[in-house]
Amino acid sequence: MGDGGITAEDKVVVRAEGSLGRLTLNRPKAINALDLDMIRALSAALDGWERDRDIDTIVLDGAGDRGLCAGGDVRGLYERTVGGDAEASALFFREEYALNARISEYPTPIVAIADGITMGGGIGLAGHAPFRVVTERSKLAMPETRIGFTPDVGGTWLLSRAPGRLGEYLGLTGAVMDAADAVYAGFADHLVPTGSLEGFVDALATRADPSGPAELVLLFDETPDPSRLATARAWIDDAFAADTVAEIIERLRASAEPEAQATADLLEELSPTGLSVTLEAIRRVRGLPSLRDALAQEYGLVMWFATTQPDLAEGIRAQVVDKDRSPRWQPASLAELSPDATASAFSFAPTVPLWS
Repeated sequence: MGDGGITAEDKVVVRAEGSLGRLTLNRPKAINALDLDMIRALSAALDGWERDRDIDTIVLDGAGDRGLCAGGDVRGLYERTVGGDAEASALFFREEYALNARISEYPTPIVAIADGITMGGGIGLAGHAPFRVVTERSKLAMPETRIGFTPDVGGTWLLSRAPGRLGEYLGLTGAVMDAADAVYAGFADHLVPTGSLEGFVDALATRADPSGPAELVLLFDETPDPSRLATARAWIDDAFAADTVAEIIERLRASAEPEAQATADLLEELSPTGLSVTLEAIRRVRGLPSLRDALAQEYGLVMWFATTQPDLAEGIRAQVVDKDRSPRWQPASLAELSPDATASAFSFAPTVPLWS
């Protein structure tokens, strides 16, 4: 999708409204897909506001009515991967992950509004903010396994902390969460109806008292409907507690739930390498102490995929470039996957470390 003449400077609209800092992703034709220009623009805005006492709250949202952010620039990743430009990929991921970590640590409260589609790189922006708002039209996901890849941008940190085995389920399948699911799984905190968003943001900008977003968001918050993930926990927890992807599929096949059978069908279509590495990644992150540690693990994994594995480029080709939806994975099945493939992913050391 093109940008319709939008310049690099226009891809993120930065402005102040009273004491409220506003950051709006502005590539609506691409559902605000995140590129390096946008990462740098967001980082520069945070640089400017970090010691600005006049800004006491920041709102992050997206232009258009389709979503906050559909993810990272997948076509750019494809071009860098097939072109062998590992240095450019490493640069992109380092700057993106630094921004993800900074959002979680930023001294001024950030309110992320994940209205509409918020996936992949969009989760990296919204999922680590202290105030995470969804709406009735929100669609959240970490869909990286669909392109032979693995969840990143701190996604494994969020997945590892979801109830039960929902992290494994969401990470391996790339399943889409609605607002209720996102709140239940720990990817969001508050549901604010789309029709109330303008009033909510205006209230943040014009409030006369010193109360922060923590008190104000409660005035607009609504209780979501019951989460479908909550009702599916029995079969999800049983199947996705298995030690390996093959055993997960076996348990799904043994379930009487139709959705479990459909999930098994899906997993058998996805990259065996991507699935196996993702399962191990989520479980390893449960033992890590911080988001930064999770990002460091993810950085090693994404560079392993981008520089040594054919499935990433093939997955993007099939889903985004040629759109034939018929990826040819290498290896094609879990039975053919080398026993040491996953171990090699976690032992991979990028040439340039994430945190310098």
